[in-house]
Amino acid sequence: MLKPKLFSIIKHRKTELTSKQLLNDIIAGIIVAIIALPLSIALGISSGVSPDKGLITAIVGGFFISFLGGSRVQIGGPTGAFVVIVYGIIQKYGIEGLIISTILAGLILIVFGFLKLGSLIKYVPYPIVTGFTSGIAVVLLSTQIKDLFGLNIKEVPSEFIMKWKSYITHISTVNLYALALGIVSILIIVFWPKFNKTIPGSLIALIFTTIAVSVFKLPVETIGSKFGSISYHFSLPNFSGLDLTDITNLLHPAITIALLAGIESLLSAVVADGMIGKKHNSNMELIAQGTANIASAVFGGIPATGAIARTAANVKNGGRTPVAGVVHALTLLLIMLIFMKYATLIPMVTLAAILVVVSYNMSEWREFKELLKSPKSDVSVLLITFSFTVLFDLVVAIEVGMVLAMFLFIKKMSDNIEVYSVNTKLEENDNDYIESSIDSGNDRVMVYEINGPLFFGSINNFLDVMNEIHKDIDILIIRMRNVPVMDASGFQALKNVYNRCKKSKKIVLFAEVKKQPLNVMINKGFYDELGSDRFFDDLDKALREADEISFIKKRYAGKKAPVKV
Repeated sequence: MLKPKLFSIIKHRKTELTSKQLLNDIIAGIIVAIIALPLSIALGISSGVSPDKGLITAIVGGFFISFLGGSRVQIGGPTGAFVVIVYGIIQKYGIEGLIISTILAGLILIVFGFLKLGSLIKYVPYPIVTGFTSGIAVVLLSTQIKDLFGLNIKEVPSEFIMKWKSYITHISTVNLYALALGIVSILIIVFWPKFNKTIPGSLIALIFTTIAVSVFKLPVETIGSKFGSISYHFSLPNFSGLDLTDITNLLHPAITIALLAGIESLLSAVVADGMIGKKHNSNMELIAQGTANIASAVFGGIPATGAIARTAANVKNGGRTPVAGVVHALTLLLIMLIFMKYATLIPMVTLAAILVVVSYNMSEWREFKELLKSPKSDVSVLLITFSFTVLFDLVVAIEVGMVLAMFLFIKKMSDNIEVYSVNTKLEENDNDYIESSIDSGNDRVMVYEINGPLFFGSINNFLDVMNEIHKDIDILIIRMRNVPVMDASGFQALKNVYNRCKKSKKIVLFAEVKKQPLNVMINKGFYDELGSDRFFDDLDKALREADEISFIKKRYAGKKAPVKV
């Protein structure tokens, strides 16, 4: 059912939204807003837009993600994963292109939600998720080197390798004041939680370094020196110059935003479910994410999605309903209207330090290291996805990773299918009649068993074994008790075996066929073509039938045999 979680909670407010829980949600929302403040500004700037755009995203996007979302505790806003994507879109298509791409991405997410595709997240392999997340973390870190070291570079290249070449070339221009402030900021962010876990270390670092730069007039770049005055008002985009060609060209970046927003938000929701012991509505979450991105773009923001770190902070501070997310958005709105004019004093190096820590936290290097001990197929998917994310493009990385993962999965499945002659491989749990019947000297009957799904990836293995069928047998029994599914390719291979047997006047019987493969045979007309008397619910009956047919064939050799034969 597509119903926002907040609406369901309000309907059952007597048990879900008590006065105590409401107070906890309000406190959690305020705390998360304080955490989100420096992050939103830093993420906005690193994405290639002005600081206020990051806050607008956290306010508008965060509000709709909580108000319409399918999760109880999801906190939305700009995230580190989008920095690289947004920056690339702006460089190629401009800010107007980003706005249109974000709106299109929102529409795609809404369609995904109504088509109930939210559960598809579970089909994205873990090595791919880890690969592109770690790759984005590396790229995000690389975007902060200029500000962290205070390097004098007018234009930083967008390509990863060229970017690092530029850093190395300009290493002599390092600003020691900026580097010192960056190191201090990182140390504050890392060690402050040991003293106080309520107020985020990033905010303390921001306040401390801003005061230090203002009082001692340190020669470092600030938001004001880079952007000038900052607007703290919402602005609507201008679509007067928009044409159909622009929309067509922007479909690819829109799909990129939609894919990343969907994957990241649903992963965040799954993590949150584990923390609170509840279950989110993935399809409603996609609709909320789509609406949030459309609204964010309309009011001048950048793409928004569920933020795992802020969602976790919400849970840890007592948030259990979407009220916390709404309060978080409203608190940021008040901060923006009252204090945004002082944001020009914030040093750029402090924001870089904040994102360096963010990139480290999202790198998942421990999981990455652990995955390197996995089977070679998983390691190859991990490394290829990681490399393509860093060197090329996130969508290309996901596409290549998914295709490679699917091919490797198909190979694993096809390698695991077994087709063997029961005549030479008797099983311990088969009854005495089956064993004695096969070993009774009736070498005119051959029993083959298939173990595993019979699909397009496994038909070659199946046909290779079937080609070994003895020419002098009269009856072939195909046992399918361990074939859970069969696709069209598998059916065609099975039918080819039957046609070959029919041509050489061999009789084919089927034993213990599962429901799905049997339905395929029925729908294709194969069941009626053979007749129901050629299908048996256990091998015992099939062998008795084979013995009877063999007996009849011997008795009526050279004569007209009964219809049964």
